[in-house]
Amino acid sequence: MIAPSAIVPLSASGGLEVEWWSMIPFVILLLCIAVLPLIHATEHRWEQNSTKLTVALVLGLPVAVWFWFAGEQVTVLHSLWEYVQFVLLLGALFVVSGGIFLTGDLRATPRTNVAFLGIGAVLASFIGTTGAAMLLVRPLLNTNKERFHKVHTIVFLIFIVANTGGLLTPLGDPPLFLGFLRGVPFTWTFSLIWEWLFVNLLLLATYFALDTQLYRKEPASNLLADAIQRTPLGIRGKIHFLFLAMVVIAVAVVPSLDLHAIEEGTATFAQSVPWRELLFLLAGTLSYFVGDKVARFVSNEFSWTPILEVAALFIGIFLAMMPALKFLSQIAPKLPQRAHVLLLHRRTVRLSSTTPPPTLTSLRRAARTPSSGATPELSGHGHHPGASRLDQPRCRVHGRQRPTCNARTSLSAADLARRCRARRLPGWSGDPAGMIAMSFTWPPRSSGRSGIGIAGSMAFLGRDRPHPAAARARSRGHRTTLEEITVSTSRDGERDAVR
Repeated sequence: MIAPSAIVPLSASGGLEVEWWSMIPFVILLLCIAVLPLIHATEHRWEQNSTKLTVALVLGLPVAVWFWFAGEQVTVLHSLWEYVQFVLLLGALFVVSGGIFLTGDLRATPRTNVAFLGIGAVLASFIGTTGAAMLLVRPLLNTNKERFHKVHTIVFLIFIVANTGGLLTPLGDPPLFLGFLRGVPFTWTFSLIWEWLFVNLLLLATYFALDTQLYRKEPASNLLADAIQRTPLGIRGKIHFLFLAMVVIAVAVVPSLDLHAIEEGTATFAQSVPWRELLFLLAGTLSYFVGDKVARFVSNEFSWTPILEVAALFIGIFLAMMPALKFLSQIAPKLPQRAHVLLLHRRTVRLSSTTPPPTLTSLRRAARTPSSGATPELSGHGHHPGASRLDQPRCRVHGRQRPTCNARTSLSAADLARRCRARRLPGWSGDPAGMIAMSFTWPPRSSGRSGIGIAGSMAFLGRDRPHPAAARARSRGHRTTLEEITVSTSRDGERDAVR
């Protein structure tokens, strides 16, 4: 793990200084995505991917050119590489899930629909919210085609399968994958299983109560037709589960190329090859050319349009987002470190992660805010070298280049208390008590099949508890160095040495 002073540097990062107005292109792009599909004069034009790509490049390319000629070439290259990783993962999951088709027509009772949604919530964490929604939407519609009241079923499919279900792994939602690329451990999200269970069970219970009421209002002729027209469930394209396993293994254990080692000229051959991304491409290619063509192109009506829409928009987002990340790196150390500010920041980090832009900006601010305790500990063996570029300068930790440790910096008791709180085990500052419900459903609003983000609606946040060692240091009121102390944590009898 990275030492606390590495996660929370004491000095501002070097390089280009930006002003708040440099974030205007980023804000305009987000407003275009949100507003243009709703305006009658622009909604049809916005449906064209060429329009999205044009807007994204017009707003993103000038920012990239500015950063490049201002000496931030490394920042631009890292953003572009993260974009490639992001699109390749989504593309692999999209292609693989597009080859699997569930056949059958069950009786559309509330219990059957709840079972569909519950299974979808589990699948979303392992094949992505996009893949799970693609896999289940057609059999769910076939099952409910005889019913009159069925719009609410699609709404809850978006809530559960396309949003809150994808919490447990970085495969579930792109924001979690971007956090993983920045150094968040792959298994960290497993600690949120109880929050995941709570919010999904609450949504399922709400849906069951609503669907039961509406089922009683169905016309008798509809219920009779539903009872007669039944077909057992079946799966076509089973071979694609093998390719899905390839994607999971690639994300979990296969490394990517090490950009830092390449920059420093110390990269080995293994560090210079993007193994993970090559496995994504291999899984997607094999899935596309192998398997049941009828299941993909006829039953699932496979089309490249949704994933091309994602690629067109996010090239602009990743480029226009660079000033926002830079600006947060600059102002975070200057923010007041009062208790209510830190608590507000903790909640912002947990609840803003509904899409990749706020996820990355929250991680950046957390990394630059002294002792905010809002981010998971970045893995010392993170798969993506970009995790260590959150701040400069860097020092060596566990054989890797990491942000400055400065272990001999003299600390007051108050500073020590804040650092001890930031170092509490496990993960984020104490047990994460907030539900991060990621919403990332494709295609976006323009095609009328928008995902609905409800990240903040089911949040239960714990209170900060002072660390015992921090309290003792504060009472003594002396100044010390991190090398001279060993912080003992009273949580579950674990002990944590801060060197």
